[in-house]
Amino acid sequence: MAGDLPWPEVPVGNKNHANAAVVIIGAGIAGMCTAIDLIKRNNCRNFIVLEKSAGLGGTWHDNKYPGCCCDVLSTLYSYSFAQNSDWTREYPGQEEILAYLIRVAQEYQLYPHIRFNTTVEEARWDDELKKWRTTVTTPEGSKEAEFNPEYEIKSDFLVSAVGQLNQPAWPKIQGLDNFSGKKMHSARWDWSYDLQDKKVALIGNGCTAVQILPEIAKVAKKVTVFQRTPNWVVPRLDQPVSPFMRNVLRYVPPVRWRKRAGQMDFREWSYQAIVDSKSAPATMFRDMAIDMMHQQVPDQPDMWEKLTPNYSLGCKRIIISDDYFPALNLPNVDLETRAIQSIGDRSVKVAGEDGEDPEDAGPDYDLLICATGFQTVEFMHPIKMYGKNGRALRDIWKEGAHSYMGTCVEDMPNFGILYGPNTNLGHNSIILMIESQSRYINGLIKPVLEARKQGNALSLSPKLDKVEAYNEKVQKVLKDSSFTDPSCNSWYKNEAGLITNNWSGTVVEYQQLLEKVDYEDYEAEGSGAAIVRDKRTHTVGRVVEESQISDTTLVALGLVSTAVVVGGFLLRNTRYLSALRVR
Repeated sequence: MAGDLPWPEVPVGNKNHANAAVVIIGAGIAGMCTAIDLIKRNNCRNFIVLEKSAGLGGTWHDNKYPGCCCDVLSTLYSYSFAQNSDWTREYPGQEEILAYLIRVAQEYQLYPHIRFNTTVEEARWDDELKKWRTTVTTPEGSKEAEFNPEYEIKSDFLVSAVGQLNQPAWPKIQGLDNFSGKKMHSARWDWSYDLQDKKVALIGNGCTAVQILPEIAKVAKKVTVFQRTPNWVVPRLDQPVSPFMRNVLRYVPPVRWRKRAGQMDFREWSYQAIVDSKSAPATMFRDMAIDMMHQQVPDQPDMWEKLTPNYSLGCKRIIISDDYFPALNLPNVDLETRAIQSIGDRSVKVAGEDGEDPEDAGPDYDLLICATGFQTVEFMHPIKMYGKNGRALRDIWKEGAHSYMGTCVEDMPNFGILYGPNTNLGHNSIILMIESQSRYINGLIKPVLEARKQGNALSLSPKLDKVEAYNEKVQKVLKDSSFTDPSCNSWYKNEAGLITNNWSGTVVEYQQLLEKVDYEDYEAEGSGAAIVRDKRTHTVGRVVEESQISDTTLVALGLVSTAVVVGGFLLRNTRYLSALRVR
């Protein structure tokens, strides 16, 4: 029973409802990974996961628009410790990803730790207690609010797993609020609305819009795509994964390992394409994009001009799609590249020719879809955070969000952030980054838990000189990358042009950077500070997923694995086989 377990193995119960060793904000991929590592690496179940939605999954719970899928190959888009062999396509759809995450949460018994419909309003560090005080609210009218509409949770450590693609960004267009038809953001899709025979205005042409268009064009009467700037679009080459191959991946693990390693190798190789516009990979991707466009939109030089970017490949996220260009060719789809001036009762007005008055673009619209992304440079928004001596996080980040190792912030003791500043990728699976961050943060949590078990308190915050040196190194690489191309605007950088979102290297380089926690990089305060002064470092390791061994060795491992599976089946079914022989 829980009452028989020592702290911090004992889960949070009724009596300590508002006290926990660790509070995690967000029950998406990052929050789940951190929770699982708390269990596996720190033998800790004294944690709470706060989730503002009614279900887990993070971005894969919130984004349910038509055609929603991942742009990372499916075999690579799962935890290394919970690899999925059941993907039905090479690129997984939203519903499959969400189902996978639910299975993982069930396997690791995370549900009892998650408080759904709970919104974090503020987190404040208590210098005297050396604990975080996190204020949460529950929605008015909900059953949770009948118990307690607002309360405070104290914790020894606080982890943010809210991600970068969290808060929808509505476009700032005059008259948007006055549109009298149906209006929805792609991240808040209303599936109760029937698209059949509707006239639709689709604002945006990024990754989300590219996935939405081919699906809604099948049923809508008319769709107008409003494109601000074109994107580099390369082939997706998606295809089903047969039941036979799914069984091979399940029962002969080395085949799955090789497939995953191969995808990892290719994705790491493609890093040069997004950071160096003159590299061979960049040239290859540009040629692929142009060739596909010419094939799928044949003999239309005017369209080619509209769809060809004039900025470096990689400056914005490269889009992968097999069906976007064909969808633009459909008779019920129009591409509008003139700038939107305003939105009327049922109309969208665009810039007129040669400075003339704005004119309506197309028919009166029934539906307005804003596929306009998220508030990406406002990390932690809208949560208010106050660290040491009451210092506000917005003050620390007033010149742009930054962190130490992509996981910690100065003057924010005992605080870790996943998928935070300068940890986004344009070439590989973010899960690979998240796993390293979770290991590293759990390495920081470990001595804090040890101190409390001894009746002491410990706070760790990164030293300012370490933070500055780290960010100077990262930005030095980024300033010479394609991300800074002045010819395009992207969600990778803030208004001042500082790259706040993207990592400056490969996944392997980041994993190697976070293999070890050096406690000397942190200010240690409190009665338990001797723990880290004595220990100094803690190795958390990394998952090596790039190719390390030959195909021949993997085949041999595969044969052994198959023999084990077959042998296990025979042992389990000896009686059944004996009965068959008797008959």
